[in-house]
Amino acid sequence: MMDSQEIMQPAENAAAETNNVEQEATQQSAQPVAQEKRIYNSKAEVLERVKELAHSDEETNKPELDHLKTAFYYLLNAEREAAQKAYIEAGGDPMQYVALPDPMEDEFKAEMNIIKERRQQAFLAQEAEKQANLKRKQEIIERIKALTTTPEEAGNAYQEVKELQNEWREIKAVPAENASELWNNYKLCQEQFYDLLKMNFEAREYDFKKNLEQKTAICEAAEKLADEQDVISAFYQLQELHNQYREIGPVAKELREEIWVRFKQASTVINKRHADHFEAIRQAEEENLTKKSALCEKVELIQPSELKTSADWEAKTKEIIAIQAEWKTIGFAPKAMNVKIFERFRTACDQFFTAKNEFFTEMKERFQANIAKKEELVRKAQELQDSTDWKQTADKLVQLQKEWKTIGMVPRKVGDQLWNDFLAACNKFFEARNAANAGERNEQQENLQKKQDIVAKLKAFVDEEVEDLHEKMQALMDEYNGIGHVPFKEKDKLFREYHDTLDILFKRVNKNRANRRLNAFKDSMKEVAKRGEGAIDNERTRLQRRYDQMKQELENYENNLNFLSVSSKKGNSLIDDFNRKVEKLRDDLDLMKQKIKALND
Repeated sequence: MMDSQEIMQPAENAAAETNNVEQEATQQSAQPVAQEKRIYNSKAEVLERVKELAHSDEETNKPELDHLKTAFYYLLNAEREAAQKAYIEAGGDPMQYVALPDPMEDEFKAEMNIIKERRQQAFLAQEAEKQANLKRKQEIIERIKALTTTPEEAGNAYQEVKELQNEWREIKAVPAENASELWNNYKLCQEQFYDLLKMNFEAREYDFKKNLEQKTAICEAAEKLADEQDVISAFYQLQELHNQYREIGPVAKELREEIWVRFKQASTVINKRHADHFEAIRQAEEENLTKKSALCEKVELIQPSELKTSADWEAKTKEIIAIQAEWKTIGFAPKAMNVKIFERFRTACDQFFTAKNEFFTEMKERFQANIAKKEELVRKAQELQDSTDWKQTADKLVQLQKEWKTIGMVPRKVGDQLWNDFLAACNKFFEARNAANAGERNEQQENLQKKQDIVAKLKAFVDEEVEDLHEKMQALMDEYNGIGHVPFKEKDKLFREYHDTLDILFKRVNKNRANRRLNAFKDSMKEVAKRGEGAIDNERTRLQRRYDQMKQELENYENNLNFLSVSSKKGNSLIDDFNRKVEKLRDDLDLMKQKIKALND
């Protein structure tokens, strides 16, 4: 047997080592544990995974269940939005749309309830097991305490204590609120036991040796984890190795720091890989948040007030659908922002589609009002289609056609039918009128040809000297006026061509006539001159008075021209007559000036 001092020294070292292991294990367990989330492309995939969890012995965890629930309802909502969009694009009323129940949703809820019940049962069983473990560990502590009342009893109870220690290691978790106090009590009673233990040095050294072998094996296992491809799995395996290390007793004092440093260094490699892994995930999530924020801004920048036509709305709808598709390709944002950024995106999209529904609802109301207006015009046209009052009815139908052009758009299918009905009514009337006026049109074509021949003869007078021009012109004018109506479309063109030619010829006639009149005046003035100076003065006074009257008359004509409107009926004809009279007065005034000049000379 060893003396008391030799026994107490290993006991103190054992307590110190177990305390270090406990602190390190506590630090390791505090590390964040996460699992990469699987991406699901369909509700069926989500449901398959839920069934797998519900009907197998696989352990479930809340993060995965929350992810499955979020993925399922995200896909379900996407399908419903697509169905609603298809319904609206097919001409459906957005206000009447009702989403159909999804049988897969009921199945999903049922399977989730099975999992919930299993988790509840497992939780209760775990809690009961923890309470049982707590009770048994408390019994072990009390038993060790009972065995450490005297040094003699401690020496005799060594084997029993080893068995109790083995049993303690076999017992699993206890309630978290009791774990720290329980471990401290266990550590204390062990330290008390080893303080009182009297056993030979060879047995103690053997115990240290076995403990060293076990801890060395754990160090080797921890070092091999550096080659593990699955970082998460390596981290979990390290936690288990820490639990095993913690439960192994002390080693020789001179080796304790060395073996612990080795295990700690191996742990540091795994912990760093684990931390780097989640830092990469964090950075990726931050990048995803930036990308999703940019997509939110794209949708938020769309101004519904700037979209004026259905084509504008459809173009922006395609743009938003493309943005939504891009959104689905981006992974999760940081947990604290993931729900918020999704709510922001969904709100922006919802606001757009709400505004779109309001636009198309208002457009539908406008369509209905326009349809009613066009139906009324169709009714009026159909009432007039059998009329034989050709002039008045034609004017009414032309007015209806002008009014038709002022009415806004209607759906193409309805609009085509209304237009066909309206056009058919108009065509029916105008075809009947054309049939009735066919003979008249032929006569008008003959009249047009006759008048065009007369205009051609008048034009021939323009480029040649013609004796008795005025008489020949008058004969052609009488013949022209004796011819009946010409086609309406040719009337204005023929009128301008006829009167323009006459204006040229009348200027020539008036000029010739003025020259003759001036020469005759000069001859007559010779006879007046024979009667003396007084007769000439009287004639000069008479001519000046007549000149002033003609000048005033010319001013009156010119003023009246300003009050005539070419848009009034016969406006063009009146203006042409006034212009010809004005031109004649100007010629007469010029002649009068020459007469007065002749007297003065």
